[in-house]
Amino acid sequence: MAARMEFTHEVRQIASISKALSHPVRVFILQKLSKMNSCCYSGDLVDELPVGRSTLSQHLKELKYAGLIQGEINPPYIKYCINRKNWEEAKQLFSSFLDKIEIEETNCEIQDISGRQ
Repeated sequence: MAARMEFTHEVRQIASISKALSHPVRVFILQKLSKMNSCCYSGDLVDELPVGRSTLSQHLKELKYAGLIQGEINPPYIKYCINRKNWEEAKQLFSSFLDKIEIEETNCEIQDISGRQ
């Protein structure tokens, strides 16, 4: 029986962050928070997005779980901002990951079916 492969901490981190970035609402939230000089209340975000409060809450939870944002509860409000330390680590992690991957020339003749140009 073959030994089961274990993923490194780095691979698991990349996957977690990629999952957090895999939805347009979450990307929008990160863009919005990155442009602010202060924290943003979740109520302010719900006014700008085509999603309900509970859906927004789930998106914020995913970003928080990945460590990309941090929140502070001040009843009845919850405010969020970019977790700057983790954001810098994520940038370095992805930069290193992308730099390590080199695509070699191939004779592969598969037609691209993604529809992208």
